[in-house]
Amino acid sequence: MQRRGLLAAGLGGLAAPALAQRGPVPGSTLQRGCAGTLYLTIDTGWSREAELIAEVMRRHGVRATLFVANEPTHRGDRQLEESWASFWRARAAEGHVFATHTWRHWYFRGDRGPGQVSYIPRTGGGGEVLDQQALCAELYRPIEAIRRMVPQATILPIWRAPGGITTPGTIRMAEACGLRHQGWTRNGFLGDELPADTHPNAALLERNLRNLRDGDVLVMHWGVRSRREPFGLVFEALITGLLQRGFCFAPLPPEGIRT
Repeated sequence: MQRRGLLAAGLGGLAAPALAQRGPVPGSTLQRGCAGTLYLTIDTGWSREAELIAEVMRRHGVRATLFVANEPTHRGDRQLEESWASFWRARAAEGHVFATHTWRHWYFRGDRGPGQVSYIPRTGGGGEVLDQQALCAELYRPIEAIRRMVPQATILPIWRAPGGITTPGTIRMAEACGLRHQGWTRNGFLGDELPADTHPNAALLERNLRNLRDGDVLVMHWGVRSRREPFGLVFEALITGLLQRGFCFAPLPPEGIRT
């Protein structure tokens, strides 16, 4: 497919991106009596606690932005295969919104020249050099998968690089695809990827409840394979604690939030 055709296909149904401003946006939950607004985002990951986390959000009326990639799961399948369709349909029905986290969840490791970026598997070695068309295809493939499984899904024109690792060229190339990169705020890193022996759940819970502020963009996963004490076990305590502090939760706006 030519670049123009690729962009037209990818952008269909997505709002045009605009410059984001940090903090609550007009019409956010903050204007309905909240002490502050938090933007919870969830990346794919091992998905071991996916149902637990989803149930907590449903029970407390929390809506999040879900960054999706076709990662392996604890069930032996991958998160954007048909076996996960019912899970994603339920999340869309609950009011969560979607965005792309790349298809393969590899890492961007340096610009190789104008319109070229290195893209390397997490295990290292091999990899590819993506040009403009290949990068757009990598970013839009998760969007296409969600659209097939969940036609009614709301999909934002933003993306997140695996690990949050970008290059100047990748940012420019993705914007040419119609996608603005979305990171997280400093306090918004909830720590579910950290080793449990040095960062136990109790410590992460206390830190997050103490440090989170109005306008923070939070990041976590549906489960992290390497973490021996699943963060999902304290997710409800985190949510209820933040709600008790007066925070409300909202999905990211289409233009994202500057971090």
